[in-house]
Amino acid sequence: MYVCSCFGITEKQVKEHADAGACTPRQIASACKAGTDCGGCVRAIQAVLGRGACPRRELLDRKRTPRTAGDAGTGSAPEAAPGIAPGAVPGIRLSEAA
Repeated sequence: MYVCSCFGITEKQVKEHADAGACTPRQIASACKAGTDCGGCVRAIQAVLGRGACPRRELLDRKRTPRTAGDAGTGSAPEAAPGIAPGAVPGIRLSEAA
């Protein structure tokens, strides 16, 4: 079955590219151009890819994972960027005189 009629890419070809390491629609597009013309097949490509094993996706999922139970609800503020004091807004100076 054709997934991308613009470039004649089949579901089998998408699966072959996925097996070779392309695990996102963008990586499939880089491998075979599917999804780069009209874009109508991007959802079909996503469906073919599903939620299979993908090293990049696993890294993204780890970043999205909420904090552990020990960290939740402590009321502590998020860490400031390096070189910026907590609570400080770069470029804004607060004067003591009001």
